[in-house]
Amino acid sequence: MLESKNILTIEYVPGYEVVEVLGYVKGATVQTKNIGRDFMAGLKNIVGGEITGYTEMMKEARQIATERMMKEADALEADAVIGFRMQTSSVMGQAAEIIAYGTAVRLKRHEG
Repeated sequence: MLESKNILTIEYVPGYEVVEVLGYVKGATVQTKNIGRDFMAGLKNIVGGEITGYTEMMKEARQIATERMMKEADALEADAVIGFRMQTSSVMGQAAEIIAYGTAVRLKRHEG
């Protein structure tokens, strides 16, 4: 199983060479806000401060998207995902999409 330490934002893996590019892998989720979070967010708009309910929601969404991307990479028997990126977009007034993506590769340790 691919481990999170094998997901890199850089285009290479130090000490290894890419021997095969397996392709684009991605994982996504759409999260919606709930009434409790919306109420608390409204209060925070008045008094200021971090909206911890949304912070937790987005943290969970990033984790889900990354795990789904890793599952696709595992299905390809990848050793790593390079060029990892994450993107957030609003899909409608109360929902946000998180997508995690990168390039699945097979590696070989540098000799010498």
